[in-house]
Amino acid sequence: MFVAVCRAGSLSSVARELGCTQSAVSQHVRRLERETGVALLERQPRGVVPTRAGRILEAAAAEGISGLDLAVRQLRDLLDGHSGHVRVATGATTVRHFMSDAVVTFRRRHPQVNLEFRTVSSGRGSFDALTDGTLDLAWITLGPPVRGIEQRAVVELPWVLAVPADDPLATRTRLDPADLADVRLIRLPPNSASAAQLDAACAEWGVRLGHDTSVADWDTALLLAELGVGRAVVPAVPGLPVPGEGALRLVPLPGLRPLPVGWAVRRWDALSPPARAFADTVAERCGPPPVRRNARTAR
Repeated sequence: MFVAVCRAGSLSSVARELGCTQSAVSQHVRRLERETGVALLERQPRGVVPTRAGRILEAAAAEGISGLDLAVRQLRDLLDGHSGHVRVATGATTVRHFMSDAVVTFRRRHPQVNLEFRTVSSGRGSFDALTDGTLDLAWITLGPPVRGIEQRAVVELPWVLAVPADDPLATRTRLDPADLADVRLIRLPPNSASAAQLDAACAEWGVRLGHDTSVADWDTALLLAELGVGRAVVPAVPGLPVPGEGALRLVPLPGLRPLPVGWAVRRWDALSPPARAFADTVAERCGPPPVRRNARTAR
């Protein structure tokens, strides 16, 4: 009940959800405060917020509750054998480039498992959903450690400069990061982990990228580059056209630190058998993209 109050920020909303009185909810909190000897909630005009001590207790309690939820789901999956649910945070771009073969393979191997794909607006949102047990797996751009979350790399994506075939840079076999200093680019989603890691990789070379257009995903950046709207530095995701063919040209940037992508989960050892099988199938089917091999050849 205390965790629910912390998340809702309101005694009355928790009381309504649980079908009890606000006084009953308040009594639970006061009993906790008596047992711990510290104030756990701070009353404000529009609700309540946990104190510093309350945040410590909430984090510990939420961890235990999430663990129990995962255990109950795992027991149900064991009871059902190969049936169950796998809930994955991802988007259309991710499914297209990283999971299309894996989804077909997994469906053939586990026809009774219900796959549920959910779009989450940010990495932080994915981590919150994993922590509270509403998601099993999240496909992310890997970054710094996150408390209570385990990250596992599946593939490292080299960077390429996407330009139309008639662009002066289209004939280059490779570019150095310094070559990007005076190039105006289509910006990747500003708050995304991939954009942050691209900026960090360029900063290692003393390069600060300039932008005149921004997009919401990698595929849109590639489309705009193909249309001649601008140039874009993007990760070489599986399924991109082979360099030197078609209207879109991809020039390798081997000097930039690759972008690691893969799975985030709350705990690998607590994943249900179907969720673990799906994660393993994606890792099995998600090989290095062709552009990566071309980049090595260019080097």
